[in-house]
Amino acid sequence: MLLATAGAVTLMGITTAEAIYPRLYTTTANEISDLGGHTVDGVILQPSGYVFTAAMVTSGLATIAAAVLLLRAGSGRLLASVVLLNGVGTLGVGLFPSGGGAVHPSFAVVSFVAGALCGLAGGWARRGPVSWFSYALGAITSVVLLLALFGGLDGGLLTELGIGGAERWIAYPIVLWQVMFGGALMASSARRIQPSG
Repeated sequence: MLLATAGAVTLMGITTAEAIYPRLYTTTANEISDLGGHTVDGVILQPSGYVFTAAMVTSGLATIAAAVLLLRAGSGRLLASVVLLNGVGTLGVGLFPSGGGAVHPSFAVVSFVAGALCGLAGGWARRGPVSWFSYALGAITSVVLLLALFGGLDGGLLTELGIGGAERWIAYPIVLWQVMFGGALMASSARRIQPSG
């Protein structure tokens, strides 16, 4: 439930912050983190900054809690570790808005890389369609991360997407994985506790 909540809060938080951003905001030219940290004369634009920060902090904490529960449930140290790192990265993105030096981008990279690994580790931990979808989402994020590493977020094969579009091709598969994998865990948990007869 915590993983699915984290994904839903992230997606709806970004959508809401985009809708109430007080200046022109495009998903091509603007990074996601502009919603929480873009400043004019040193002042973070509100109310989008509040919404984005609250969403990232909530999502990060929910993901960290999910990692602890995954470990306790015996889902494997690898999966729990990358989920934990993704949560820490997301929490850091919320606590340290962009424009404040190297801290914010460092947390974003941790969140993105760990998020890609979540998809791959989740695919390894499960079987059937959940596994395939998990691998696919992890692979999408991994490929776009590699393209960004070698060509930049707004260069090479990613030029047409712009920096914002490319970043969403990294972030949104992670969010979809959280909702999908969290839903799969809830479904398997419900089957285990369903009364017989």
